Amino acid sequence: MRRHLLLGSLGAVVVTAAVQLGAGRAEPLPTLQNGADWRASGRAEDVPHDQKAQRGRLPGEPVHHDVAAQALLDLRALTQPTGAVAAGPSGPWAHAWPRDNAFVAVAHAVSGHPDDAWRTLSFFVGAQLADGGFEARYALDGSGPPDDRPRQTDGGGWLLWAIDAVRAEVQQPVPADLRRLRDRATDRILELTSDGRRLPPASPDYWEVREARVTLGTVAPLAAGLEASARSFAAEGDSGRAQRSGRAAAALRTVIREHFGPGYERHGDRGGHDAGAAMLLPPFADTVDPEVLAAVQAYAAEATRPAGGLAPGVAWRSDGVSWTPETALVAYTAAASGDLATATRWRDWLVQQATDWGSLPEKVLPDGSPAGPAPLAWTAALLVLIEAELAAG
Repeated sequence: MRRHLLLGSLGAVVVTAAVQLGAGRAEPLPTLQNGADWRASGRAEDVPHDQKAQRGRLPGEPVHHDVAAQALLDLRALTQPTGAVAAGPSGPWAHAWPRDNAFVAVAHAVSGHPDDAWRTLSFFVGAQLADGGFEARYALDGSGPPDDRPRQTDGGGWLLWAIDAVRAEVQQPVPADLRRLRDRATDRILELTSDGRRLPPASPDYWEVREARVTLGTVAPLAAGLEASARSFAAEGDSGRAQRSGRAAAALRTVIREHFGPGYERHGDRGGHDAGAAMLLPPFADTVDPEVLAAVQAYAAEATRPAGGLAPGVAWRSDGVSWTPETALVAYTAAASGDLATATRWRDWLVQQATDWGSLPEKVLPDGSPAGPAPLAWTAALLVLIEAELAAG
């Protein structure tokens, strides 16, 4: 039985409402970008349970298995022959971001799809730049970046985190091609941060806007990536590289505390709270820092939108639109930090936003209507990861 809000016919939604921005300037609210026909394969509930089991395991409570199954099917449908996973079905979302693909790979791992997990990550072996870094996003055929969008430094950190998370989950050694990617990406972060002794240069992050100052959403994934590399090197017996990465990660976390603490706003002492603070919580850090937790709680309180979800940050445009990936990120880190009540509350909100074909949209309008692409790969992956963390208790 479907457990979401049906708000009219969602196959072809046109939203005409507008939001006031600035001095009387009206900007249209986003619309739903696709309908149920975005792919040929059927809904999760149309797949027999024995076939679902063959696809892997469904983490979480049975009551939510249909949504988790649909999320996994959506991720499979968004996956290209190259291994790249599109952020969404079409338009500007039909590209592969390192950030999104990192979460997709870990979602594959926790749902019993190790080959898919490694294949998703291996797409970036050929995409990695000569200096060890990555572009913001890539064409799905592996031909390179689709435009001149500035590079996003956080991508390397997210891929390093995912490589180690997959390794630990599936209990397999890192494949040779990904070991080289890991080594070069680690060296790049060590270079950018002087072995963790300074912040990296400013870079766009998940907000997808140019930045003059470094953001928490850029530097937090780099610290997580260095810690992940340290674990990965240690698992292979490379104590020298493990120790260097571990020391750099510890040093970078000290720099983060000095620059961003105690408030942990987007740019340190300014910019308002945003989802970047959640990137300093488990599973992206070993422990829960009380000041970081307070910042995440402040973000969740201050960025709540009329439909019940969160904006990417407190300083995001005041259009009333909820964004599902940032909301899901807060749920995921709450679950990994042991706050199961908070994680469950946000998970339940996410499940209620599923379209009538079962996919989770990128955005939710103030009246509860879905908007943007549906599915969004990052949100679908996070839903699977939330369910896995809640199931683990």
